[in-house]
Amino acid sequence: MIHSDNAAPTPQWIGLTWLLPLGLFVLLIFSGQPTLGFSLEWVPSLGVSLAFHMDGLSRLFLALILGIGAMVFLYAPGYLHGDARLPRLMVLLICFMFAMIGAVTADDLVTLFLFWEATSVLSFMLVGFDNEREDSRDAARQAMLVTGGGGLALLGGLLLILHAAPGLRLSDLPRLDPALIADPVFSAGVMLVMLGAITKSAQVPFHGWLPGAMAAPTPVSAYLHSATMVKLGVYLLARFDEAMGATPWWEWSLVTLGSITALWAAVLILRERDLKRILAWSTVSGLGTLTLLIGLPNEWSALAFNSFVLAHACYKAPLFFVAGNLDHLAGTRSIDNLRGMGRALPVTAAAAVLAGLSMAGLPSSFGFIAKDVILTAKELADSLWLVGATSLLVSAIGVAVAAVATIRVFFGRPNDALCRDAHKEGLRLVAPPLVIALAAVALGLFPQLVETMLLDAARMMSPDIVFSNADVPALREAADLSTLGSMGLIVALGALAYLGWDRLHQGLARLTFLDPYGPASIYPRALAALKRGAGSVTRALQDGVIGHYLMITLAATCLLMLPLLARLEPAPSLRLDALEAGRIVGAVVVLTGALLAVLASDILARLLAAGVVGIGSALVFLFSGAPDLAFTQLAVETVFVVVAAVALRRHAALDPAPAPGPWRITIAVGFGLMLGVLLLALQAAPMDSSLGDFFLAASLPEAHGSNVVNVIIVDFRSLDTLGEITVVLLTALAAWPLTRALRHKGAIRR
Repeated sequence: MIHSDNAAPTPQWIGLTWLLPLGLFVLLIFSGQPTLGFSLEWVPSLGVSLAFHMDGLSRLFLALILGIGAMVFLYAPGYLHGDARLPRLMVLLICFMFAMIGAVTADDLVTLFLFWEATSVLSFMLVGFDNEREDSRDAARQAMLVTGGGGLALLGGLLLILHAAPGLRLSDLPRLDPALIADPVFSAGVMLVMLGAITKSAQVPFHGWLPGAMAAPTPVSAYLHSATMVKLGVYLLARFDEAMGATPWWEWSLVTLGSITALWAAVLILRERDLKRILAWSTVSGLGTLTLLIGLPNEWSALAFNSFVLAHACYKAPLFFVAGNLDHLAGTRSIDNLRGMGRALPVTAAAAVLAGLSMAGLPSSFGFIAKDVILTAKELADSLWLVGATSLLVSAIGVAVAAVATIRVFFGRPNDALCRDAHKEGLRLVAPPLVIALAAVALGLFPQLVETMLLDAARMMSPDIVFSNADVPALREAADLSTLGSMGLIVALGALAYLGWDRLHQGLARLTFLDPYGPASIYPRALAALKRGAGSVTRALQDGVIGHYLMITLAATCLLMLPLLARLEPAPSLRLDALEAGRIVGAVVVLTGALLAVLASDILARLLAAGVVGIGSALVFLFSGAPDLAFTQLAVETVFVVVAAVALRRHAALDPAPAPGPWRITIAVGFGLMLGVLLLALQAAPMDSSLGDFFLAASLPEAHGSNVVNVIIVDFRSLDTLGEITVVLLTALAAWPLTRALRHKGAIRR
């Protein structure tokens, strides 16, 4: 629960924010165009556009973002009434809503990544909203590290995909060439995209951040962690499913990963006593089920996926609101203390019961229809024994969780102290969960209201889907006897799990000695290893010696350039003319100075040798057609050597410079060879004369000068010339005190 000592009146605009997503939701529902597109050139040279595309799949997710968002915006001012930080929370929630809208409608891959990362950053700020608490800061940090690391994997994957298929957009995925799908570069990119998606949707072993994020305020949990952000990962997997569905590794990876996540999270639910964390673990289990459904190789799985996405949001968001009401009005979320709360919170209890019906998959709820379609999809994949076993246990635990959130908390012998001290229910606290829970019941009674939307979304994953609104109303078929029998078995097992909840909890609590070896231990171990590794690297590399830093930088540069050097073509033979001869002389002077600098043992001698390198560079510039640059180089080098030599003469007690070791010599030679090869390759490239042609054509009419070189220096490159003048001026200013001292004190006689 969020507490604040800074009570403040609620600004009027906050009470009206829920009208924004509600208006967009109504516009979305009643718009007659299921497919829309928009594109604006952003970085044409890189092929990046602000491209957006709305089809059936994104339309479904937009409905959740806006519909659940409207209820969250209505609920938040009641939950944080009088809290001075409420405006900040609302601004963050509004920004998050638009980031999610951008992410599910983005068509360009770079645009998708930007909105994807925006959701991660905003999630970090929302989870850590109560930043004075250490657990909130730790939870926000973990969420950011896990999802941010996944974002880096996503970026790498998208870059590989764009390398294999330049200009590819998400709307192009259903029409990909099979040869492209078989391309190893493209496959590697999709693997990295999958890695980024499973971190966002909290799949094993990246699942631990989501229950920890329950440190966030309840409006954040109801919005981000039940209906929107955590589903962004499975949304992206669903986008790629049509292109990759026929690839065996894609199917088996998703089925295996989703099954393990759903099963493991279902077991961990039984170890919790905090109602909000129980709901969080059930969310992880639901995300595992969604991942599993994406991987199932039949058309029913696409319909089951989209049905469960809608059903899950319609019962999990109200239950999070219910947990928030219990925390806010009764002061606790512990199921050990919450008993008979229906007497004190009757409207909250009604919302919990309606949402619990849908979560348990009982008739008259949309959860019943969704689970019917899910069972059908899994029966068609009967060769996957793991799917059936996982489904049975996970569904039974879901029924038990629904019973805990309703029967155990709101019925039975009441906790008189809590019921007596509970605050009254406000309209903003009870209306959102009740409205969403009633919507779930209405959709269960009249599924034709969303049938078209769900079928359109399913066709984005499986274009060859045979269901038709007129011919086979898939969502309105009565469940057959086998399906009803399976549901009856699930409800019976769930009832047994509910009755034995405390015993199961006590048994699992004795297994805490296994926690250091479970997947949840990966994050703290990785974080500790990262700190140790960073400390070791810092101690090894940052020893305070500038020369070492330079050698490390040069060595790393050489290693990074090796792949590029391997792909360079040999330079053509050079014609030896006067200019080439001058450049060769300059290069020989540079090499001679560098060799003398390496071999010299005296610091002053090394300084003079370095000056020879500068003079040789000036010769190269001079014979390369850059006399201004040659003059600047020569002036600066001369003044620097003179000033540094006088300074060294006045500090004759300095220790002699140590001789360079073999590693320094090797790195220096390697770096020099690398630069030489790159310069030769640059000369081998065809010369682009477009810039020279522009200056020749524009010199007289635009700058009113017939001397093209002067016009370039004074007009077109005036800032560059100003920089060179500034360098020469600073050099003169640096030399002025020295010459003045020499003239007045006669120091030359020394």
